[in-house]
Amino acid sequence: MGNTKQQEICIIGAGISGLTAGALLTKQGYKVTIFEKETVIGGRALSFDASSYTMDQYLKLLSRFQMNVPYAEPDLQTIFSKKLLDGYMLDLGYHAIGGGVMSNLNSVLATLDDHIETLESSVGFIKEGGYDFPFLSRLDKIKILPNILRLLFASEKTMRRLDGISMTKTIEQYGQGKMKLVLEIFSRSISTVNNLDRISTGEMFRAQRTLLKGSKPVGYPKNGLGGIHQKLAKAIVSRGGVIKTETPVQKILIEGAKATGVMVGNKEYRFDAVISTLLVQNLFAIADENHFPKDYVNMLKSLEGTGSLCAYYSLKEIDSRLLGKTFHFIERDIGVDGNDAVGMIDFMSAVPDTGVAPPSHHLVQSYIICMPKEARDKKTLDRLKIALDKNLERLIPDFRSQLRWVIYPAIWHLDGVAKTTDNTKPDIQTPVENLYVIGDCVKAPGIGINCAINSARIIQEMLTTTPLI
Repeated sequence: MGNTKQQEICIIGAGISGLTAGALLTKQGYKVTIFEKETVIGGRALSFDASSYTMDQYLKLLSRFQMNVPYAEPDLQTIFSKKLLDGYMLDLGYHAIGGGVMSNLNSVLATLDDHIETLESSVGFIKEGGYDFPFLSRLDKIKILPNILRLLFASEKTMRRLDGISMTKTIEQYGQGKMKLVLEIFSRSISTVNNLDRISTGEMFRAQRTLLKGSKPVGYPKNGLGGIHQKLAKAIVSRGGVIKTETPVQKILIEGAKATGVMVGNKEYRFDAVISTLLVQNLFAIADENHFPKDYVNMLKSLEGTGSLCAYYSLKEIDSRLLGKTFHFIERDIGVDGNDAVGMIDFMSAVPDTGVAPPSHHLVQSYIICMPKEARDKKTLDRLKIALDKNLERLIPDFRSQLRWVIYPAIWHLDGVAKTTDNTKPDIQTPVENLYVIGDCVKAPGIGINCAINSARIIQEMLTTTPLI
């Protein structure tokens, strides 16, 4: 587009969407400044050195990202006072990347002449008395998924029609035998929503397309998510971009229905475009809602995220047959929205050279899906915790004798906005000219990290094909 070098872009937030957008836009020649309120970059997809935090600092960090720790064994005070977290890298919540080594992440990094080493895994299924791994063999897919494979390759016109069809209806049509279980589990894990009535069939199949590229369904970067952020930050700074941490934006400046800059502290900064990575529900904390149509304001404020109860288990020993593998499970009649809950127990982070635990220690990450209000309800969390422990015990019957410690973070914004048939994510372009929203809250392919990365790719395309006014 024209002379991009003269155009300056502000990005609010140095999470994965903001960093990805910053890296892509600086490569296109834009002058990019990122304002991040935290002392570290990464946003909600954050890996951090647990030994560098006191208990109070850890809890305050979690609270800023709408999380807490309802359970820990031993208690958190003991864990921190005995320095049991020394040598560990922890995530804020559970994060795996759909698509493994061929994920959107490495596709972006390839355009920046970079790459991140990724552990990847097929997905197994935990059942009474053991597990199946992989859950679906290639022969299973050929035998039971011919119609689903046809839909995976359907046109976007067909996908748009399927967007409004719930997984409940799709399961009624296709769900026989193992097919029913496949659709029940994968639709929930892909959307991070348990209620099949709310899950869009179209969106589930769009997300599945990534898995046909040849890589395995899930991946996790070696040394944690921090390596991703450092690579993106390096790409930004090396091309003249600026990342300002501990610098919260107080206000987005809007004049004549057009974003013109931001206010930081008592100083105004002028930009040609402003990109917010905040939870869209929180946009009006820094943007005067009177500049937006009322129905747009009401829509953003009504949007609901997803939640989960996570668990980080530090174990002394793990059966070598489990190392590097990831497993789904489903808990029936557990009293959540949708009645049944799907979760995952992940041994990718337990591989010795993963870099997230000290030598001879094994870190197992897991989570079980719930809604935000359920992540704040003690009785629901009690049931979810029992389910997490029970399913780990199915894989490792003596896990309690191997346990060094376990922390259970509860999060009520696992995804900023749930991608459901009744909870439509907003467009990246807002009604205010030159003001955009990106992240896992907006209309972009995939959920979670993939949605955030894809939204950054879309904003790059938008800005390089449509000149800013």
